[in-house]
Amino acid sequence: MKFLSTSLSLRDEFVSRRRYLVAYDIRDETRLRRVHKAIKGFGYPLQYSVFICDLDSMEKCVMTWKVGEIINQRVDSVAILDLGECDRRGTECFEFLGKHLRLPNQEPRIL
Repeated sequence: MKFLSTSLSLRDEFVSRRRYLVAYDIRDETRLRRVHKAIKGFGYPLQYSVFICDLDSMEKCVMTWKVGEIINQRVDSVAILDLGECDRRGTECFEFLGKHLRLPNQEPRIL
């Protein structure tokens, strides 16, 4: 098991988590609910159709693939904005007016 623990620690050193703002405009209620549920598995809702997701590159690929399978590419729209590393610009670039939820910390989320 020494090899497994070494490979896991090497993976942790090379995998950085980045903060993404994900917003969507879905034209069909059924797809809207499915997209909301899919993205909720990867992040935290700021508003109904706006999420903050702290993801490594593999998680981003999986999320993009799952959402891409749900949406109608001709009429629906999903924006994924890279805000930077979670502990740097990913927290400094937000400004809110009025009521808002606290931003999540940069710790990994266990599902």
